[in-house]
Amino acid sequence: MRKFDNTTADTYAVGDVEVARWEQYQLGDLMPFNAMWYVVPPGSSSPVDCHPELELSIVVSGCAVVQGGDDSTEVEQGGGFLLESEEAHMVRNRSTEHPLVIFSAYWMPGQDAPVAVEGQAARV
Repeated sequence: MRKFDNTTADTYAVGDVEVARWEQYQLGDLMPFNAMWYVVPPGSSSPVDCHPELELSIVVSGCAVVQGGDDSTEVEQGGGFLLESEEAHMVRNRSTEHPLVIFSAYWMPGQDAPVAVEGQAARV
């Protein structure tokens, strides 16, 4: 087992947002996706981003207002959102007091994903 801690990870700034990519853990080909945490400060937003990867995000703490394409939605702590390939998006922290923490996994469309095998115990 490996343990990862977003509070001690190496980060860098993208605008106001602090990003911690999981490449720092030297996982190589162990996972079929890349991953990161990012923290949006109170009352701030991420820069508008657009990339070829699909991106599945989970709100770890806070409440996000996510704008993807022409849609905007609120995602509470514990909720998630999926951004399509080449979908322009921006994430806003609606709180003026608490940071917004998000975990994202991202991968290129068409990459093989792990497949559940019937009769095999689920991994937690």
